[in-house]
Amino acid sequence: MSAARRELPGFYLPDFCAAQSVLAVVLIAELVALFLTLARVGISELFWTDLARTSLFLLWAGLGTAAALCAARGALSRLDVLRGSLLALLLILGVTAVVTEGAWWLAASASRLLGVEMDPFSADHFEFLLRNLAVCTIAGGLALRYFYVSQQWRLNVEAEAQSRVRALQARIRPHFLFNSMNTIASLTRTNPRVAEQAIADLSDLFRASLREHRERIPLGSEIEIARAYERIERLRLGDRLRVDWQLDTLPMDTPVPALFLQPLLENAVYHGIEPMDKGGTIRVTGRREGSTAVLSIENPIAARLVARRPGHNVGLDNVRQRLSLMFHGETDLEVIESPERFIVTLRFPIGKPVA
Repeated sequence: MSAARRELPGFYLPDFCAAQSVLAVVLIAELVALFLTLARVGISELFWTDLARTSLFLLWAGLGTAAALCAARGALSRLDVLRGSLLALLLILGVTAVVTEGAWWLAASASRLLGVEMDPFSADHFEFLLRNLAVCTIAGGLALRYFYVSQQWRLNVEAEAQSRVRALQARIRPHFLFNSMNTIASLTRTNPRVAEQAIADLSDLFRASLREHRERIPLGSEIEIARAYERIERLRLGDRLRVDWQLDTLPMDTPVPALFLQPLLENAVYHGIEPMDKGGTIRVTGRREGSTAVLSIENPIAARLVARRPGHNVGLDNVRQRLSLMFHGETDLEVIESPERFIVTLRFPIGKPVA
């Protein structure tokens, strides 16, 4: 099965095999039972009896439908929207018919044994079945329509976010590229070996920028890309640029999106170190907190600078969006700005090593 097939399944229903979906079915069934009971009998002596009976019926119908859709998940994923929707609606109607017949049989048995009429089952059997199927058709159709619209909305939002991420990911500041090429050109005459290393580092940066936006690489590889960027900038800035790496406690095999650390380091150089006559030190620190990795990038700010260079938030938004897409929102990007320091702290879950 291809990656595109896994990312965009052929059907739009949520996974009713998941515990969260089953819990949602139970809560919705109880809420509907409460509303129906209040509409029928209000707050009276029959309230709890009617609520228990309605809840039992709706829970059996809801959980039965969830089980049927869970079992048919594989078949539904291979169908288009129209045929899949018809099959899902037929499954819902089938489960409702079975539960209705079971409820009627249970009520009829109780009536014979106890000699008590079990309202609302006193209606005609066929009428009772048709009424439940009609309500189920309307409710099921509305639910399927809701799930479809919700999925389309999510796909549109993700596609828009991915388009922005691709544009941001492919973005390389022109001044960095021009400065790097000029530096390499001058080194080819004075220090060919260093020029060769700079070309290799620049190639690594471009290769990383062209990676698929969903591709994961080990954290150690991402750090090497950031170090390659540091080496290129140090050729231009010399001793003005100092980077203190303190990442020993981080798991270097945890998967991360490619080229998420380098933009933060570039921001620190461009907005922090470059405007300062004597330069400064960027501190990149990392630690592990349980199942979460914490990564901080801290750079000094020149006190004499009145206005910050424009575009500082572009790299931050890039990283925030890419981490959010990869880790499904289980990330945090915190910015702390003081008159002397600018600190960006990332928190993201530690995952299984990249194969």
